[in-house]
Amino acid sequence: MSGRFLIREAADIALGTCRLVVDAPRVAQHARPGQFVIVRATEDGERIPLTICDHDTDSGTIVLVVQDVGRTSHELCAMNEGDALADVLGPLGTATEVERFGRCVVVSGGVGTAIALPVARALTQAQNEVIAISGFRSRDQVILADEMDDAVSESIVVTEDGSIGETGMVTDVLSSVMSEVAVDRVFTVGPVPMMRAVAEMTSAASIPTVASLNPIMVDGTGMCGGCRVDVGGETLFACVDGPDFDAHAVDFDQLAARNAAYRSFEGCQLGMSDV
Repeated sequence: MSGRFLIREAADIALGTCRLVVDAPRVAQHARPGQFVIVRATEDGERIPLTICDHDTDSGTIVLVVQDVGRTSHELCAMNEGDALADVLGPLGTATEVERFGRCVVVSGGVGTAIALPVARALTQAQNEVIAISGFRSRDQVILADEMDDAVSESIVVTEDGSIGETGMVTDVLSSVMSEVAVDRVFTVGPVPMMRAVAEMTSAASIPTVASLNPIMVDGTGMCGGCRVDVGGETLFACVDGPDFDAHAVDFDQLAARNAAYRSFEGCQLGMSDV
């Protein structure tokens, strides 16, 4: 065994997505919803950010949900119970602002549901009525459905192919919810096009909306500048100023362009000619 952060549990929870329970007592002690860690699988590996999906101060563990999309995430999803990570740095980022807002809708897409879950739990604990809308391409990519059911007042799963839950896009369901009940606040996390679409809908309805952004990130401490985002015409760093920002002020076009900058390289790392 190499590495210092023991993996207590490792399991596939959906197609191309795994769940790791990792020994990290100092991180678990201080973690709050919306925060993340920077992880290295091996001593010579790259650093990648992963959201803290859950934590347990008694056992000193954190839960990481990893989507197998690049070289390092592929290495992480291949790890087993008893293996260990070289580095786990955190908790990093500014925790999600949680207070009693009223009726909140948490909209997530794909692995973004792992980020949305702790936020949804915290909002419920703050005595909000919480509706969760979680979108996936198909049944075999659904994650954390039971956990979200337990965390909120109403949980709605949406699949593009209709293989489970509602059929369509999360914005279809959000539109229905907004037409039926008053919504006081929206939280969104997932693919950039989804977050942009949610922000456009809620902006038109004047509903305050928070987006958890996912730019390219290296050190996680504000030093490299790789995670810079434009919010309201101001350059901010997602790792220290976020990852949560006013969704109505985010330049999503710039975010999408920056996230795509290394896509061809990432494909080459996995032995692919195109991604």
